[in-house]
Amino acid sequence: MTRRKLIGTSLLLLTLLGLCIYVNRDWFASEGIQIYHRNSPRSNSSGRGRGAAVSKASPVIFGFNRSFRLNSLKVVAVADLATNKYPHALWEMVSSSNSVPLRGFEYGGYIRGMHPKVPNARPEPLQPGETYRLLIQAGSLKGEHDFEATPKTP
Repeated sequence: MTRRKLIGTSLLLLTLLGLCIYVNRDWFASEGIQIYHRNSPRSNSSGRGRGAAVSKASPVIFGFNRSFRLNSLKVVAVADLATNKYPHALWEMVSSSNSVPLRGFEYGGYIRGMHPKVPNARPEPLQPGETYRLLIQAGSLKGEHDFEATPKTP
């Protein structure tokens, strides 16, 4: 094989290898956090403790594509997020050490291994028809999900 054919064949193989890596680049990327939510028809009195504000909205339950150890979570109003650089958090939890791996939780509910960022803070009630954003961090992964609170069904 001549030197010219060897260089041409090598370039062709490198080009094909680069194309294969480009087409299958998602094999090398870590899977992100996929968040979904659903509105529950049951009452939202569980897990809130005494003195929790009564919400006019149905309870919201969040879920993930796999189990995560959350470092922090925050729920803010999207309208507040659009107008303020540092929006008011309706519910904010942090983990000081190890949180339990979980695949889902209820808005305002107890999450093992996490505590309110502000001591003794309680989650504020959601207002029906308003859009909110859930912001979570699990290790180096971050995720966000917009949801709308729906009115309670009688």
